[in-house]
Amino acid sequence: MKRRVVVTGVGLVTPVGTGADKSWQALCAGQSGIAAISRFDASAQAVRIAAEVKDFQVEDHLDKKVAKHLELFVQYAVAAAGEALRDSGFAITPENATRVGSIVGCGLGGLPTIEKYHQIALEKGERRITPFFIPMVIPNMGAGQISIIYGTKGPNLSLTTACAAGTHAVGEAFRSIVYGECDVALTGGSESVICPLAFGGFNAMKALSTRNDDPAAASRPFDRDRDGFIIGEGGGILVLEELEHARRRGAPIYAEMAGYGLSGDGFHIAAPPEDGDGAARCMTAALADAGMRPEDIDYINAHGTSTPLNDVVETRAVKRVFGDHAARLAISSTKSMTGHLLGGAGGIEAVFSALAIKHQEAPPTINLDNPGDECDLDYIPKVSRKMAIRTAMSNSFGFGGTNAVIIMKRYEDK
Repeated sequence: MKRRVVVTGVGLVTPVGTGADKSWQALCAGQSGIAAISRFDASAQAVRIAAEVKDFQVEDHLDKKVAKHLELFVQYAVAAAGEALRDSGFAITPENATRVGSIVGCGLGGLPTIEKYHQIALEKGERRITPFFIPMVIPNMGAGQISIIYGTKGPNLSLTTACAAGTHAVGEAFRSIVYGECDVALTGGSESVICPLAFGGFNAMKALSTRNDDPAAASRPFDRDRDGFIIGEGGGILVLEELEHARRRGAPIYAEMAGYGLSGDGFHIAAPPEDGDGAARCMTAALADAGMRPEDIDYINAHGTSTPLNDVVETRAVKRVFGDHAARLAISSTKSMTGHLLGGAGGIEAVFSALAIKHQEAPPTINLDNPGDECDLDYIPKVSRKMAIRTAMSNSFGFGGTNAVIIMKRYEDK
């Protein structure tokens, strides 16, 4: 019999607030986390806006001596994992540690530190490179440091699948518990690449919004005037737990994991196929894994990047999968407020999906003033919506044509 898996804890570090409650309240209030870049002097950059984490105090989460040698994306992952563990009430002990996994997604890892030490090496020589350089920058250190700091000894895995990484991580953690590889998993995604090299690279691809004079309105998924995404940072971690394990300890339950799908476009390094084939097959695979029909889905947290091509292609894919039911779906892009966390996006959006089910409220898509061509579905414009949410789907699609979709549902004690 397939083991059931539930969400028993959540943790968030996002551009709209550190802490799950703070982030969720800001999200449902339609608050934007996008502003002028403060992390570095961006005056010479073509893009001068980002969704930075503004209220994170590392000493609230980590010993400063430890934190000194951890990249920001790792600090965010560890902090979000700590909040999720406290929220779940689950204690990792020597007796259960081998049954607890750490499975976290990340896209680019320690790019700011690579940029920093490359300059140091050029100017002062390689002897000035810190011995912590390599452990700081490799993308698996979010999962690795969660394991080290909290003592997990089950599956320790990092998914690096571009913008689908966080969702792939949650899906693989779900599977690990279903297959009996572990009973509990800390899972999600994190990212922090607010540095000149990242902005220069993405801008060279014409992927970023250049609405520098109006940051809060720059991320506008599905809107006629969208002109690119906004780079964000942060982390989102969930505690996933085998249902009977959670029941025995009286754990809080946000939602039940229901399905996971993954697919490849086989098409292009950065652009999706115009018919949305890969995304459609991925959503269909998640529905099949959940044993659900299209009409069973109530809410979709869309990939919704605010790029001209992605938003219309995702809309086409939704219509292809859901048919007539597409018009009845509630869909929103929380990237309109958080920006795009790249490899961390699926982590925070999985948490948002669990919270939507718990609170029976769908967050809005802000800045949706005039829907773009073909973007004619219900994207919950501007104001959050109290509604019955039995099921929620979360979509993530990444460069390289990699796609991931998860489905959660309301937990029923049966």
